[in-house]
Parts: sequence; C-alpha cells; structure tokens
Amino acid sequence: MQNGKISIIIPFKNTAHYLPECLDSILNQTYPDWEILAVNDHSTDTCLELLTAYSTKDSRIKVFENKGQGIIPALRTGYAQSTGAYVTRMDSDDIMKPERLEVMVSSLKKQGMGHVAVGQVKYFSHRGISNGYARYEQWLNRLTENGANFEEIYKECSIPSPCWMVHRQDFEICQGFIPDRYPEDYDLTFRFYKNGLQIIPCNQILHLWRDYDTRTSRTHEHYAQNYFLEIKLHYFLKLNRTPNRPLVIWGAGFKGKKIAKGLKKQNLDFVWLCDNPKKIGKNIYGKELVHFNALKKLKNPQSIITVANEEAQEEIRSYFTELGQSPMQDYFFFC
Repeated sequence: MQNGKISIIIPFKNTAHYLPECLDSILNQTYPDWEILAVNDHSTDTCLELLTAYSTKDSRIKVFENKGQGIIPALRTGYAQSTGAYVTRMDSDDIMKPERLEVMVSSLKKQGMGHVAVGQVKYFSHRGISNGYARYEQWLNRLTENGANFEEIYKECSIPSPCWMVHRQDFEICQGFIPDRYPEDYDLTFRFYKNGLQIIPCNQILHLWRDYDTRTSRTHEHYAQNYFLEIKLHYFLKLNRTPNRPLVIWGAGFKGKKIAKGLKKQNLDFVWLCDNPKKIGKNIYGKELVHFNALKKLKNPQSIITVANEEAQEEIRSYFTELGQSPMQDYFFFC
C-alpha cells in the first residue's frame, strides 16, 4: 500500500446534477495524493458518463460497476480496488472543503494507529435547513470539537459520515465494509468504538452536507428509525450491557416500544418506567408500566432512556445524578 495515499470510495446513483461540484471539490484539495474509487450503483441518469469523462482527464479517478445492489456492495467493490494507506469515503452529492484531506491525514500521521480523524460538518440546501437537522449538526460538531463522539453514541450516529478517515490497518481490524447491517455508517461507528479507536478532536468545518428531498438517507427504508434502533440495541447488549444487572427502559413512545419488543424477542427481562400519568399502570406487551421512582428500589440497574424531549432529558439526567449513576455505565440515551 502506498505510504501517504488516501483512498476515497464514492458510491454513486442518479446524482448527475451534483457530481461535478463533488468531484471538483476533491480535485481542489490542498492534499494531492489521493485516489477516487467511484462505483456506479446502477444509475439511470448521466452519472456514469460524467465520471468517465473526469477519469479520462485525471488518472487518480477510477470508475467501477457495483457487483451487487446498494451502498454496502458498492463500498465493498470500491474498497477491493483501493491501494491507499488511508481510507475515507465520500457521498456523490456532497462537497469537501479544500483542506479536508490535508487536515485529516495530518492528524492521523501525528497521532498514529488506533485513531479516527473526523471533521465538523455543515448542512446546506436551496430551501433552508430544518430545526431537526440544525440541532443534529450542532450536537455532532460539539462532540467532534471535543473528540467526545463515543460518549453519546447511542443517541444518533455520532461520527459525521462521510467525514472520517482511518489508517487502512485499523479499517481492516474493524472489518471495514464487511457487515451487511444498515445504516452502514452507524454500524461502522460502533465498530470503531468496539475496537477502541480514539477520536481526534477537530474544530474546523471540513465537509458540506447537501440536503434535498430525494437524498438516499431521506428516502430509503434502510435509514428508517427502526434500523437505527436495532443497531443501538444490538451493540448495547454486545458492548455495554452487564447481564447480572437489572435492565430498565424509560419511556413508552415508539422507540420505547421498539426496544421493549427487541428485548422480549431475546427473552430478556426488564422493568418499564414511565413519567406519563396516563400510561403508568398500563400493560403493554405483557409488561406493566411503573412510575420512575421504582428505579430507586433496583440494585445497580442499567437504564435505556427513550424519551426524546430535550427538557425531559435534562430532568432525567439530574435524577440519575441524584442517584449517583453515571452516563455510559448506568444509563444510556437512545435518542
């Protein structure tokens, strides 16, 4: 593998309108030692022609056909052809800031193996950005600035995709794009966490996220809420759950019910807490919802919090602090 080369894997499908801006942003990088592995995921527009034209002008750009269907097979196809010592990915409708690659590879060279370089992100759209996306951007950038991305990993995808970069050896250790679990970027985040990689803090915006109605993350079923919840529960039980401690769910909305179903499917017992007077005492899936004060009677519990309201979350945090319980050990916010 080449010592300073960065492999940039780009799956693309029907993004011809945005591709030139994306590709030009890579061509304009201040760090020149890179290769693009662009993989056509069965596009029906002029994507392939566009990329082929770019590749004839710059030998660093290589174009392939997806050997399967969807983003994960496309990522695997591109990675199999890569030769760089560093690995990152790019979405074909986004834009890199000119210094993105240089900042990230410099961080990795300085810190060495066992690290993930990340960058801050900014949404842009012709119609403005929703409050939800603005809050997500702010939350993610706060974590990234402090390198604290894993501290709230169960809330949302806490590593900005595709604005990450790792040493190739670390990528291999984390099984790269091997798993079939969607959303693939969130699953990879958990595998970085599982294998003990450290986040390198970054206070610069390095990546621009384009938002529009037909973006894959908005439209494809693989990025629906239930897929995220399944990943959270899968890795919580694998990485943070202590089997002999009482297990608690706090909240009985959509997410709470989904987690309860997941636990019952695996025959795992739990206590179901609620702070809604209208739901306390109700029986759902064979479990009675009880007042949250029941937490005080449990010996050394682990709690999954599925309450989304931010004010309520602060009150819940204060309650756990009063009980002497700690985040990511005793309680875990799943939203």
